[in-house]
Amino acid sequence: MRPTLAGELIAEFLGTLVLLLFGIGVVASVVLFGTGVPGEVVKGGTTNINIAWGLGVVMGIYVAGKVTGAHLNPAVTVTLAVFRGFPWAKVIPYSIAQTAGAFVAAAVVYVMYRPAFLKFDPALEKTAGIFATFPAFPELPFTGFLDQVVGTALLLLLIFAITDERNQPPAILGPMLVGLVVVAIGMSFGALHGYAINPARDFGPRLFVTLAGFRNNGLTDGSNVFLVPIFGPLLGGLLGGALYDFAIRPQLSRKD
Repeated sequence: MRPTLAGELIAEFLGTLVLLLFGIGVVASVVLFGTGVPGEVVKGGTTNINIAWGLGVVMGIYVAGKVTGAHLNPAVTVTLAVFRGFPWAKVIPYSIAQTAGAFVAAAVVYVMYRPAFLKFDPALEKTAGIFATFPAFPELPFTGFLDQVVGTALLLLLIFAITDERNQPPAILGPMLVGLVVVAIGMSFGALHGYAINPARDFGPRLFVTLAGFRNNGLTDGSNVFLVPIFGPLLGGLLGGALYDFAIRPQLSRKD
């Protein structure tokens, strides 16, 4: 029996929820229990963050993979619609479910860590970055945009390579390999703009912190930071998918 659309949306919601619980949770742990200096994390904390985000991806894929293929990311959903025949009618519902899962995950992490937030940042003016991404060089917005484009292009290029039926590793390794891709992207490019590489991962939590009263949130503070992790990943995903389909997949067809 094929899952209903409602079942698919529940799977995308829960898979993204799990991904973000691990991802935001590790950032909260590292920052709130780090050195105590705003913006400075405990030594080795970035490694913890990258690994936990990768593991969050793996666990999210295991939650939703058999139902939807575990998109967990509007950039993935849109790219699959363009290059793999995913129904366009499901793109917006999937994206909403993913964003909702990310929003709820942010709320759960905040409630769990609320005493630490109140001690570390009682005015909620310096910790929105635990939930959403911000540029290392705000005076150079194109740097952050390029980072999101390149990072998401790598993500989709490698997702296509890993899941291609003609170029596919053993199925059990699929989720772990995608998780390792995210770890590698974070270690290589995470410092520039937090490697959102996922509009839902960024906008859902950013919407939560805005509603929760966090200042300097990138949504209502006039900086328009929220636009970069939306449009950069969407463009990057399409570029990565196109690169795989036009440069690699035809060679596999000739091989067959």
